[in-house]
Order: sequence, then C-alpha cells, then structure tokens
Amino acid sequence: MQAITVPDSATSAAALEVVTAYQSPAMVNHSLRAYLWAAARGAADGIPFDPELLYVAALFHDMGLVPAFDSHTVAFEEAGGHVAQVFAAGAGWGAQRRGRLAEVIVRHMWPQVDAAADPEGHLLSRATATEITGKDADDYPADFRAEVLERYPRLDLGERFLACFEAQAARKPTSSAATAMRSGLAARMAGNPLDAPA
Repeated sequence: MQAITVPDSATSAAALEVVTAYQSPAMVNHSLRAYLWAAARGAADGIPFDPELLYVAALFHDMGLVPAFDSHTVAFEEAGGHVAQVFAAGAGWGAQRRGRLAEVIVRHMWPQVDAAADPEGHLLSRATATEITGKDADDYPADFRAEVLERYPRLDLGERFLACFEAQAARKPTSSAATAMRSGLAARMAGNPLDAPA
C-alpha cells in the first residue's frame, strides 16, 4: 500500500487539537488509525475520496461517546455528527460540507455504505469495523499494520470502548450501540487480531 499522509490544513490540525483535548489517548489513537485504515483502503481499492473530510470525520466519529458531548436523546454517532458540524462551522466550512461531515460520521455505524454514493462513509465504516473487531485486518499488508500499530498503539482501547458501548446500550436500548451489543460485539472484540501480541 502506498504511503498515507495526514491532510496538511489548519482545519485538520485544529480537529486533532480539539479531539485530543476531550478524548483519552487510546481513543485519539483509535481515531487516527481509523483514518489510516480508511485512506489506505481507498487508495488500494481505487476509491476517490476527500482526505480532509475523511480525516476530520475519523477524528470526530466517536465524540458522542465523550461525557461532555454524550446525548441521552440520540445515538452517539448522531451526537458526534452534531459536534463535528459545530466545529466545522467554526472552521469556515459551508453548510453542504458540514452536512456531509455529519453524514459520514452517522454512517460509520451502518452495516454497509455504498462507496459510489458516499466514499468517505464507506471507507470510515470499513475502517472502524477493522479497528473494533478486526474485520478485514488481513487485507492490509503485515508491515503496514505493524507500522500503524507502532505509531499509534492501541493502549486500553478495548476496555474503554466496550465500557462506552455498554453504557450507551443501557441508556439507549434502540441505538446502534445497543444493537451491536446484542449481536455479540464483546465476543467479536475479544477475537480482534489487532490486539494479539506481536
């Protein structure tokens, strides 16, 4: 896979600064890895995508799990989409681009996203599945996987993420997080090859 670079823009830098201020190191690393898996998949599959849009969406995709932004009325991905839109407005993004950002974040929890209709949503959905359950992890070359994991260690992601989803499921039984928990997320996470000893 070709080298993946982080978008060099003031908005990208500000997004990382904001996310780092609110999320644990494990969750920040998770979001950064999600971008790298997504961008690598796009490059490998020949899917054109907007790197800045994908990067900011990857950084904000779990902001709805943060206590400061957790909503008791909507699913965490919807809450995260709202937070991202507010951030993007401050960054000067127009209404249409802000809307696309929220769509990508909401759709990362969809079982499937059509790459032709929403390339960034498709890539982020696949990347987060790789991150959390290891789905399609073997599609990435071993040296690329090792480099990403060395640069952004997983730390205590599994424990933190599962606790967040359990809490979401308990408070919002009709949410996507609750559906994931009922479908055996904990067991799938336990078998994630990305958490296997090197």
